[in-house]
Amino acid sequence: MKYTIKKYVLISLGSISLALGVIGIFLPVLPTTPFLLLASYCYLKSSQHLYNWLINHRLFGTYIYNYITYRAVTKSTKIGTLIFLWLTLLISMSIIDSLHIRIFLLLIGAGVSLHLMTLKTLRYEDFKKTLPD
Repeated sequence: MKYTIKKYVLISLGSISLALGVIGIFLPVLPTTPFLLLASYCYLKSSQHLYNWLINHRLFGTYIYNYITYRAVTKSTKIGTLIFLWLTLLISMSIIDSLHIRIFLLLIGAGVSLHLMTLKTLRYEDFKKTLPD
């Protein structure tokens, strides 16, 4: 199969975005969702195999599908994300001596929390419809 330069660029960009999204799970300053969405778009436009792998991934697949399809996440995802976000932010703020960086981290946490709270909450009945039989 012949790949064009565009496909290689999109696969590379998708892979970098995926890596940044995974890193963003552990670093609250790095946004996870936009990077995962960019990775899915790049893979969709370049490699059906990589797109299918990402959409069917046991950790990211349902999350990406629900976000794209419903602009929603489950209640447990919201709660887990908020707990992990604020736990890592509070640890980071306790280690950092700079007031400016602490304020910056606080603003990031508030922004991410606000965005998360504006997403619809996917009920279990709706979530169950997205799972394969």
